[in-house]
Amino acid sequence: MNRIKLLIFDWDGTLADSADKIVNTMQGAIRALGLPARDDQSIRELIGLGLNECLQLLYPEIELARLLQLLDGYKARWVNDGAGEADLFAGALEAVQALHGDGFDIAVATGKSRKGLERSLTQHVGIRRLLINSRCADETLSKPDPLMLRELLADQGLAPHEALMIGDTDYDMAMAAAIEMPAVGVSCGVHAPERLQRAGAIGLLDGVAALPAWLAQARAGESRRIRAG
Repeated sequence: MNRIKLLIFDWDGTLADSADKIVNTMQGAIRALGLPARDDQSIRELIGLGLNECLQLLYPEIELARLLQLLDGYKARWVNDGAGEADLFAGALEAVQALHGDGFDIAVATGKSRKGLERSLTQHVGIRRLLINSRCADETLSKPDPLMLRELLADQGLAPHEALMIGDTDYDMAMAAAIEMPAVGVSCGVHAPERLQRAGAIGLLDGVAALPAWLAQARAGESRRIRAG
């Protein structure tokens, strides 16, 4: 923990309390396009992946052209009927500000599109001011492929052990584990804590608000072990 310089946050379900909004918007697009119904949990489980990947997993029986039509309908509904961005989780902004003040660089790795992330950051300018970098699913490979993490590391000239991934899905944990980057799971999002643990989380928190205290304790414990050795 004492070697970590970069904190990489997922957005939906980790920083932003957006899961219900995403599910409702997706259900609206499905109904508008007359596609077969899918239950809320099936949609919720896929939050964090890129949108194309979500659609293909929801509708493996439908050809790509039809899935792209759903994609267009989803985007239009999100912009026109979404009525604003989801709020950040309580204490998330203050936690990220405190961590930035402690000397950590801050980045985002998200399944959102670049346009979607920019729309969110336009509302949440407190987070935008702190970001050193970000990667979105439509400009690299979607989670759980670790390419977006590799790119963020390369941009900052860091090794995997010098960064920490923070997310709410096993996709986040798996992509970090694939390159031996430590990852912490938050239970405020869409995947259960046991799934995050199985996927490689080294710690489980209620939310990002608890991260500063967890990191301070982990770093202090590591320092004590070094001195004892």
